[in-house]
Amino acid sequence: MPEPIIGIDLGTTYSLVAIAHWPPGATAADAAPRILPDEQGRALCPSVVRFRAEGPPIVGHEAKAAARAHPGATIASAKRLMGRGVRDAAGDAAFLPYRLVAGPNDTARIELPMVPFRAGATGIVSGDDRTVSPQEVAAAILGHLKAQAERALGVAVAKAVVTVPAYFDDAQRQATRDAGRLAGLEVVRVVNEPTAAALAYGLGVGSGEKRTRHVVIYDFGGGTFDVSILRLTPADDASNPVAFFQVIATAGDTRLGGDDLDRALMTLIAQRRGERVEGLDPEQVASRVAEAEGIKIALSGAESVTAESAGAAVALTRTEFEGLAEPLVRRTLDSCRRAMRDADRDLGGVALDAVVMVGGSTRIPLVRRRVAEQFGMEPYTAIDPDQVVALGAAVQGSILAGATRGALLLDVLPLSLGIETVGGAVAKIVMRNSPVPAKAAEMFSTSVDNQTGIELNIYQGEREMAGDCRLLGRFKLSGLPPMPAGIPQVNVEFLVDANGVLTVRAAERRSGKRASVQVVPNHGLSRDEVERLEREAFANAREDMTRHRVVDLVANGKLDLHWIKPQLVKHGAGLAAPAREALERAVVELEDCVKRAAADWRAVDADALHRAKETLDRASIPLHELSIAASLRGPQG
Repeated sequence: MPEPIIGIDLGTTYSLVAIAHWPPGATAADAAPRILPDEQGRALCPSVVRFRAEGPPIVGHEAKAAARAHPGATIASAKRLMGRGVRDAAGDAAFLPYRLVAGPNDTARIELPMVPFRAGATGIVSGDDRTVSPQEVAAAILGHLKAQAERALGVAVAKAVVTVPAYFDDAQRQATRDAGRLAGLEVVRVVNEPTAAALAYGLGVGSGEKRTRHVVIYDFGGGTFDVSILRLTPADDASNPVAFFQVIATAGDTRLGGDDLDRALMTLIAQRRGERVEGLDPEQVASRVAEAEGIKIALSGAESVTAESAGAAVALTRTEFEGLAEPLVRRTLDSCRRAMRDADRDLGGVALDAVVMVGGSTRIPLVRRRVAEQFGMEPYTAIDPDQVVALGAAVQGSILAGATRGALLLDVLPLSLGIETVGGAVAKIVMRNSPVPAKAAEMFSTSVDNQTGIELNIYQGEREMAGDCRLLGRFKLSGLPPMPAGIPQVNVEFLVDANGVLTVRAAERRSGKRASVQVVPNHGLSRDEVERLEREAFANAREDMTRHRVVDLVANGKLDLHWIKPQLVKHGAGLAAPAREALERAVVELEDCVKRAAADWRAVDADALHRAKETLDRASIPLHELSIAASLRGPQG
């Protein structure tokens, strides 16, 4: 019997596991994607883990129920910490009932207030460590869902498709795969949550609809927000037997979700009661967060709620809650507008067909109203927004297992990838919103004579200069034979797999030397970094392009001078006087431009620098002809 591939939505607040097309030869009812509930029939598993001094971690409903009794050892919302640095997570610290500390490379770790403990059944925590990483918390949740699926299916489960926010960067995706491995699962594919939602809805596919549709997936969950624009092309039994789910553009924020609404409510309630928000102990934080979450849910169905605690009653209305939520909802709509701008070229004026709502936060009436206003249509909510991502992951699992045929999923990269070049510019090799898997290559060379090694710095972002982008990683191509500058031919290749994980390879053609690296940066992008990258890329586009152009012209101009000046000394006497004088003037002019531009890129007009370089190129043609002729004659005896 073939082994099943389950689909898992590893959520900030709740996680789910689903299956499609199982068992083999399943009836039409069993072929449809379905949630695999726990033994009590519950579909949603709270993404909460309680670590203990003895025994394996407790996961889900039981851990959440005991959170107030064990606040420091009960971990919730760990997804927001995945692949992030401890400084990036500082803004969350005051609202977490556990303490964050710095781990290796300043990554975020969670301190556990207990004696050193041994590994549990999952093998997650070991040695004398009193901290756990977000990956280890996620591994406990994944292991719990794996066991839940095995009980429901009656067979062992070893493979899974796991979903992540579309705006998770390479570090966060790799952290998700690491968590799967710790849980004993092979993560066969990491799929963006909005794309999984589109698979679950299957809009226009298999429903008799034969036209291409364009849909928006608006995914507002517990800890993250994503929006994706997709083109859904249905299968045609004749000319087009495969249905395509193609992501055109994506945008989002990995630090914006229902948790932020809870925290805003928590702060307001504390102010009404005259209580402080900072400096609370873990039990107080856990209690207040749980209270705020309950009020948020209640206000989605009622016009007012009264919160009572220690004899202090606070009345809250839906209008007041919407006033708190409005700035956060506005941020989601800003992302929607960015995604639509990116998609405009592909859409070509084609109207959208549907807006699909995903994630528990889309149950809030204000969210649905604002989304309807933004896109001019009522959002589509036919499938439970909490379950749709897991169902889509199950569909992708059945495709990979060969049970579902005739569908192809094409996702995209959220940010551009490239390498640093001479002068600190970034050469973009794979552009943002490129479909994945992706493969692209560029040819580079050296700028210094006799270089035997080249360091390659890999960057992510939309700006033109390395200092304004995020360093993902670096590696060195060593052992090159000494050669003059500009002679080595280094082919740099970027490969992004279907999971969004980047591998960079470099090879020098003449010597055959090779090097490669799978980029696993220390931590992911914070919300502020993502916003800065996009905002500054747009605001500084013209200046960045000019600076990049000047830097490249300076590098190429230096290389030209490096070659031409020695040849002028060697063969200049053979030139006619007017040609030699013109060449000497061109050398002096370009040297002056390069010197001033190297000191300050604004000191020289880019067009003037380009003209000086072209003038030298033209003036040096007779010199090159003399040099070639001399080399053909060989040494004179």
